[in-house]
Amino acid sequence: MDQTTAINRSVVRGSGLGPAARAALAIFAISLATLLGAWFFQFVLGYPPCPLCLQQRIPYYIVIPLSLLLVLAARGGASPRLLAGGLLMVLIAVLCGAALGTYHAGVEWHFWPGPTDCSGPLGDLDSGRSMLEQLQKPIHVVRCDQAAWRFLGISLAGYNVLISLAMGAIAACGLLALRKQAA
Repeated sequence: MDQTTAINRSVVRGSGLGPAARAALAIFAISLATLLGAWFFQFVLGYPPCPLCLQQRIPYYIVIPLSLLLVLAARGGASPRLLAGGLLMVLIAVLCGAALGTYHAGVEWHFWPGPTDCSGPLGDLDSGRSMLEQLQKPIHVVRCDQAAWRFLGISLAGYNVLISLAMGAIAACGLLALRKQAA
């Protein structure tokens, strides 16, 4: 084996990381990039999230620290059983994210009705101002049934489904690799 082949194999192997750690590291990077992208759309491009968009972020808030802990545990020599349990939890979380994204995309395409809070709450009428003053203030409602942005006909909710399914596939591959290692 020549030196180039050895270098390429070490890069492919992830610099000594096992399959569970590589899967967890990939999931960590993808989920962090996705959440940063959502914040970019919200805070830089000015697309405020609807209630369903905010709910779709919850699996990422779980998966990011969990996948990072899995990488650290794998590097620390954790048991394959512990790593498999962690990857299974990641898989469940990302599949829940895919389900939420599918529901939201269906609401956007008007396949089924969305939650009532997507029509926008009226607000607090007991804030001390007169009702006329409150009614004159413009109310911006972020609707769940209207996609704020699409690329190639797919909304952000649709991309969330695709990203979540990709992370689920990575977690499943990590689980299968752990199973092969144990056999």
